[in-house]
Amino acid sequence: MDTPSLAVWKFASCDGCQLTLLDCEDELLTIAHQMRIVTFLEASSTVIGGPYDVSLVEGSITTPADIQRITEIREQSKTLVTIGACATAGGVQALRNLADVDEFASVVYAKPEYIETLATSTPAAAHVKVDYQLQGCPIDRGQLLDTLAALLIGRKPRIPAKTVCTECKLRGVTCVLVAESIPCLGPVTHAGCGALCPSCHRGCYGCFGPAAAPNTAALLPVLHRDGLSDGDVERVYSTFNVTRFAAERNDR
Repeated sequence: MDTPSLAVWKFASCDGCQLTLLDCEDELLTIAHQMRIVTFLEASSTVIGGPYDVSLVEGSITTPADIQRITEIREQSKTLVTIGACATAGGVQALRNLADVDEFASVVYAKPEYIETLATSTPAAAHVKVDYQLQGCPIDRGQLLDTLAALLIGRKPRIPAKTVCTECKLRGVTCVLVAESIPCLGPVTHAGCGALCPSCHRGCYGCFGPAAAPNTAALLPVLHRDGLSDGDVERVYSTFNVTRFAAERNDR
């Protein structure tokens, strides 16, 4: 049986989710023995053409060329997995979606007429079919390894649908929102980080994006009670998953 091939692709992003794969170290060596890593420019300049059994895609779609490239990658990939907030939600650069990108370009660039960009920053799923999505900024290494292992043996990856609050309870972490009035987005945020921030005595700031059915309206008065102004709340939600949180809040 042929060894399955793995390709890793970058679009508009900071490379942090690709670095999560590199940070797997010993586990990455095991993966490399089970899968042929044929394209991964963060690690090697070697580029081997498709088709690919698995493609990991980091970054958002921000230019016309990106649309063409993600379409070609989809056509060449048996399974396509988007990794990180940029690839799954448009990333922090999706703040442009709420403003005038032409105005931004005129301020930033001396020759904005040479800039080819889209008016929006969007996830890969807005343009092609995506098989699985790993959220986070960056993604969780355990979730990434489990996904790759699952694809190797032919089972469905275990991607949690619960909230960060659930992870706090499972770890026995005291709720910082209830017990200490520390502003926390755990009740409305998708699980996957292992309740990292609350376990370090910090409120969750939503880097894994909104949960499947987040009740943002119910959380709002609690955040105000704990000292956040309307502007503070806007800033809390306007980060890595700005468009997804904005959509959830508008729906309510």
